[in-house]
Amino acid sequence: MEIWINPACSKCQSALSLLDGEEAQYVVRYYLEEPPTVEEIDAVLQRLALEPWDLTRIGEPAAAELGLAEWPREAGDRTRWIEALAAHPSLIQRPIITADDGTAVLGRSPESVRSVLP
Repeated sequence: MEIWINPACSKCQSALSLLDGEEAQYVVRYYLEEPPTVEEIDAVLQRLALEPWDLTRIGEPAAAELGLAEWPREAGDRTRWIEALAAHPSLIQRPIITADDGTAVLGRSPESVRSVLP
């Protein structure tokens, strides 16, 4: 299992505490320091069954600079959104947990974090 985190994020800290409490085996990825590639983001979106705009932090300064709130949200625009997330990883919602069984969750609640535990 891998968890993408920002160590300054309280939701990430909560997810890590829950995983530790359950003695889960996981690898931490500090995604701001080691940004995911376009391919990795696309794969995670498929596992999450989300579109890139569903995973985007629209309130971030980079989102305002790019004008993301005005971008179209159609299938033909997916690549543009994914490229923006790869170029500006601070726009990615967190924490994202990818489980060994192929599932993934946006671990913003204790319930979602628990859902990937064996």
